[in-house]
Amino acid sequence: MVISLSRRRLLRGASSVAGCSMRPPWALPESEFVSACSRCGDCLPACPTRILVRGSGGYPTLDFMLGQCTFCGACGEACKDDALHSRTDADPWAARAAVAESCLASQRVVCRICGDACEVTAISFLSEPGGKALPRIDVSACTGCGACVAGCPARAIRVTCSEAALAA
Repeated sequence: MVISLSRRRLLRGASSVAGCSMRPPWALPESEFVSACSRCGDCLPACPTRILVRGSGGYPTLDFMLGQCTFCGACGEACKDDALHSRTDADPWAARAAVAESCLASQRVVCRICGDACEVTAISFLSEPGGKALPRIDVSACTGCGACVAGCPARAIRVTCSEAALAA
Protein backbone atom coordinates (compact mmCIF):
# COMPACT_ATOMS: atom_id res chain seq x y z
CA MET A 1 0.00 0.00 0.00
CA VAL A 2 1.38 3.43 -0.93
CA ILE A 3 0.60 6.49 1.18
CA SER A 4 0.38 9.72 -0.80
CA LEU A 5 1.03 12.91 1.14
CA SER A 6 1.27 16.42 -0.24
CA ARG A 7 2.93 19.02 1.97
CA ARG A 8 -0.43 20.65 2.73
CA ARG A 9 -2.11 17.33 3.56
CA LEU A 10 0.82 16.29 5.75
CA LEU A 11 0.68 19.51 7.77
CA ARG A 12 -3.10 19.15 8.14
CA GLY A 13 -2.67 15.58 9.31
CA ALA A 14 -4.55 14.11 6.37
CA SER A 15 -3.34 11.17 4.38
CA SER A 16 -4.89 9.22 1.60
CA VAL A 17 -4.31 5.76 0.34
CA ALA A 18 -3.13 5.93 -3.25
CA GLY A 19 -5.87 4.77 -5.60
CA CYS A 20 -8.50 5.13 -2.91
CA SER A 21 -10.20 8.51 -2.61
CA MET A 22 -13.17 8.78 -0.30
CA ARG A 23 -15.79 9.37 -2.92
CA PRO A 24 -19.51 9.45 -2.16
CA PRO A 25 -21.19 6.09 -1.64
CA TRP A 26 -21.87 3.93 -4.68
CA ALA A 27 -19.38 5.88 -6.80
CA LEU A 28 -17.98 4.24 -9.91
CA PRO A 29 -14.45 2.84 -9.62
CA GLU A 30 -11.97 5.74 -9.40
CA SER A 31 -10.79 5.87 -13.04
CA GLU A 32 -14.37 5.62 -14.30
CA PHE A 33 -15.57 8.13 -11.70
CA VAL A 34 -12.99 10.74 -12.74
CA SER A 35 -13.98 10.27 -16.39
CA ALA A 36 -17.72 10.47 -15.72
CA CYS A 37 -17.87 13.22 -13.08
CA SER A 38 -18.19 16.70 -14.57
CA ARG A 39 -17.48 18.31 -11.17
CA CYS A 40 -20.81 20.14 -11.37
CA GLY A 41 -21.24 19.91 -7.60
CA ASP A 42 -24.93 18.94 -7.69
CA CYS A 43 -24.25 16.15 -5.19
CA LEU A 44 -22.78 18.51 -2.56
CA PRO A 45 -25.96 20.30 -1.44
CA ALA A 46 -27.95 17.08 -1.83
CA CYS A 47 -26.10 15.52 1.11
CA PRO A 48 -28.29 15.95 4.21
CA THR A 49 -25.34 15.60 6.60
CA ARG A 50 -23.22 18.06 4.56
CA ILE A 51 -20.11 15.87 4.57
CA LEU A 52 -19.54 16.11 0.81
CA VAL A 53 -16.98 18.75 -0.10
CA ARG A 54 -14.99 19.70 -3.18
CA GLY A 55 -11.76 17.78 -3.04
CA SER A 56 -8.68 17.67 -5.20
CA GLY A 57 -9.44 18.71 -8.76
CA GLY A 58 -12.95 19.80 -7.75
CA TYR A 59 -14.23 16.23 -7.42
CA PRO A 60 -16.57 15.43 -4.51
CA THR A 61 -14.97 13.77 -1.49
CA LEU A 62 -16.14 13.00 2.00
CA ASP A 63 -15.01 14.91 5.08
CA PHE A 64 -15.89 12.81 8.11
CA MET A 65 -14.77 15.60 10.43
CA LEU A 66 -18.08 17.23 9.44
CA GLY A 67 -20.24 14.22 10.28
CA GLN A 68 -21.18 10.76 9.09
CA CYS A 69 -22.65 9.24 5.98
CA THR A 70 -26.17 7.90 6.41
CA PHE A 71 -26.13 6.12 3.02
CA CYS A 72 -29.39 7.84 2.09
CA GLY A 73 -28.53 7.88 -1.63
CA ALA A 74 -29.40 11.57 -2.12
CA CYS A 75 -26.03 12.30 -3.73
CA GLY A 76 -26.59 9.53 -6.27
CA GLU A 77 -30.06 10.84 -7.07
CA ALA A 78 -28.62 14.33 -7.67
CA CYS A 79 -25.83 13.06 -9.95
CA LYS A 80 -26.71 13.72 -13.59
CA ASP A 81 -23.40 12.26 -14.83
CA ASP A 82 -24.06 8.72 -13.55
CA ALA A 83 -20.76 8.85 -11.65
CA LEU A 84 -22.78 8.05 -8.51
CA HIS A 85 -25.71 5.76 -8.07
CA SER A 86 -28.25 5.44 -5.28
CA ARG A 87 -28.06 1.63 -5.17
CA THR A 88 -29.08 0.76 -1.66
CA ASP A 89 -29.08 -2.96 -2.59
CA ALA A 90 -25.26 -3.13 -2.75
CA ASP A 91 -22.41 -2.18 -0.42
CA PRO A 92 -21.69 1.54 -0.78
CA TRP A 93 -17.91 1.06 -0.68
CA ALA A 94 -15.10 -1.05 0.70
CA ALA A 95 -14.02 1.65 3.15
CA ARG A 96 -13.68 0.76 6.82
CA ALA A 97 -12.52 2.54 9.97
CA ALA A 98 -9.04 2.00 11.35
CA VAL A 99 -7.47 3.15 14.62
CA ALA A 100 -3.94 4.56 14.70
CA GLU A 101 -1.39 4.12 17.46
CA SER A 102 -2.03 7.70 18.57
CA CYS A 103 -5.30 6.50 20.15
CA LEU A 104 -5.57 7.72 23.74
CA ALA A 105 -6.42 4.23 24.96
CA SER A 106 -2.96 3.03 23.92
CA GLN A 107 -1.57 5.56 26.42
CA ARG A 108 -3.84 4.21 29.19
CA VAL A 109 -6.28 7.11 28.91
CA VAL A 110 -9.88 5.94 29.16
CA CYS A 111 -11.70 7.10 26.07
CA ARG A 112 -14.58 5.31 24.40
CA ILE A 113 -16.00 8.09 22.27
CA CYS A 114 -15.56 6.15 19.03
CA GLY A 115 -17.41 3.13 20.44
CA ASP A 116 -20.24 5.31 21.71
CA ALA A 117 -20.61 6.95 18.29
CA CYS A 118 -20.73 3.65 16.38
CA GLU A 119 -24.39 2.83 15.76
CA VAL A 120 -23.64 -0.64 14.38
CA THR A 121 -21.43 -1.47 17.40
CA ALA A 122 -18.47 -2.39 15.19
CA ILE A 123 -16.08 -0.95 17.80
CA SER A 124 -15.50 -2.84 21.01
CA PHE A 125 -12.89 -2.48 23.72
CA LEU A 126 -10.78 -5.43 24.76
CA SER A 127 -8.80 -5.34 27.98
CA GLU A 128 -5.12 -6.12 27.66
CA PRO A 129 -2.44 -6.70 30.28
CA GLY A 130 -1.40 -3.48 31.97
CA GLY A 131 -4.90 -2.04 32.18
CA LYS A 132 -5.28 -0.93 28.57
CA ALA A 133 -8.68 -1.30 26.93
CA LEU A 134 -7.89 -0.85 23.25
CA PRO A 135 -10.52 -0.34 20.57
CA ARG A 136 -11.01 -3.20 18.13
CA ILE A 137 -12.92 -2.74 14.90
CA ASP A 138 -14.99 -5.60 13.55
CA VAL A 139 -14.47 -4.93 9.84
CA SER A 140 -17.32 -7.26 8.93
CA ALA A 141 -19.71 -5.03 10.92
CA CYS A 142 -18.14 -1.65 10.09
CA THR A 143 -19.99 0.22 7.35
CA GLY A 144 -17.36 2.94 6.94
CA CYS A 145 -19.94 5.62 7.78
CA GLY A 146 -17.38 7.75 9.61
CA ALA A 147 -19.46 8.38 12.75
CA CYS A 148 -16.43 7.49 14.87
CA VAL A 149 -14.08 10.01 13.23
CA ALA A 150 -15.19 13.50 14.30
CA GLY A 151 -15.45 12.80 18.02
CA CYS A 152 -11.98 11.32 18.43
CA PRO A 153 -9.97 13.80 20.53
CA ALA A 154 -6.67 12.32 19.28
CA ARG A 155 -7.80 12.19 15.63
CA ALA A 156 -6.65 8.59 15.66
CA ILE A 157 -9.46 7.21 13.50
CA ARG A 158 -9.52 7.27 9.72
CA VAL A 159 -11.90 5.71 7.24
CA THR A 160 -9.89 4.24 4.39
CA CYS A 161 -10.22 1.59 1.75
CA SER A 162 -9.47 -1.92 2.88
CA GLU A 163 -6.46 -3.92 1.66
CA ALA A 164 -8.86 -6.20 -0.22
CA ALA A 165 -10.40 -3.24 -2.02
CA LEU A 166 -6.98 -2.04 -3.13
CA ALA A 167 -6.07 -5.47 -4.45
CA ALA A 168 -9.30 -5.69 -6.47
